[in-house]
Amino acid sequence: MFKLDKLATTAILLSATLMAVSIAFAQSSNIRFPGLGRDATPAEVEAWDIDVRPDFKGLPKGSGSAEKGQQIWETKCAVCHGTFGESNEIFTPIIGGTTEDDIKTGRVASLADRKQPQRSTIMKVATVSSLWDYIYRAMPWNAPRSMTPDDTFAVLAYLLSMADIVPDNFVLTSTNIAEVQKRMPNRNGMTLKHGMWNSKGVPDVHAGACMTNCVSFVQIGSVLPDYARNAHGNIAEQNREYGPFRGADSTKPPLAKLPGLNNTSMVAHSAVAKPKTPEDLFKENNCSACHAKATKLVGPSASEIARKYRDQPGMEDKLVAKVKAGGSGVWGPIPMPPHSDVSNETLHILVHWVLTGQ
Repeated sequence: MFKLDKLATTAILLSATLMAVSIAFAQSSNIRFPGLGRDATPAEVEAWDIDVRPDFKGLPKGSGSAEKGQQIWETKCAVCHGTFGESNEIFTPIIGGTTEDDIKTGRVASLADRKQPQRSTIMKVATVSSLWDYIYRAMPWNAPRSMTPDDTFAVLAYLLSMADIVPDNFVLTSTNIAEVQKRMPNRNGMTLKHGMWNSKGVPDVHAGACMTNCVSFVQIGSVLPDYARNAHGNIAEQNREYGPFRGADSTKPPLAKLPGLNNTSMVAHSAVAKPKTPEDLFKENNCSACHAKATKLVGPSASEIARKYRDQPGMEDKLVAKVKAGGSGVWGPIPMPPHSDVSNETLHILVHWVLTGQ
């Protein structure tokens, strides 16, 4: 009983000490920068902290069936990836090239076959968490972060069923996804215990660091608070075990300064934000993924569009409406997804730039 009381007292004292340190840090920040900023709300932190690690830390609770995933897939995903994830029109196939033996061994045999015509995503990816994370943060391409966690579980369940990793009636959940990981076809095909490439047992890269024309002073513009340093575990343990650079040991206090040539500080530059040009908006809204300025990619080039529509009256408004709604048929069978999330003002700037170059 005495030992339990002593432990409880120690825990209370430790909690009080940590609280006092946090308050002192907040007060010192307010003294240095009075009236500047505020604490992020839990909802704001949650909105940014969405990464899902291979150990499934960060995975939200939820579930989704392969049947529901097929419905979402056909309305939001098949346009680029094909009904069965086999399309090679825009992206390389997601599904294909794996066997039941691969699921048993965890190594995709066809990756070593020179006759394999195409390496699909499911052949290469080692962790199911990578698929979940990427789908949730980046898909669909024209509306990233528009799917809920349950939608993501459902779409992933459909993909896994097409690869015969799970049955067609499978319901993927945050509690059974770790079991699914044990059936990933290439789960043993990727490790951190090697260089990017080996040549006779040693890394193939022997380049020396470029340290010429360096600025001799660095001004650190931001810091990571001590209480957040180790929030996601020790960074040094999450890098490759190959080579001398392990990353910062986030269980220890930060370095007083970053080492550079002759122990001088490394360089950090701050830039004044510039107004966005039409070219910036073209890239920012993913137009450049399908359209180049002068050559055909997935869709027609900007110069082709200008030649076809430049001299037609009222065409700017018509093209804005067409881009907003999406569609296909004018330039070929590959459809352009709708861009309902882009403002009319931005679409007018983009269309005007395509038609006039200004």
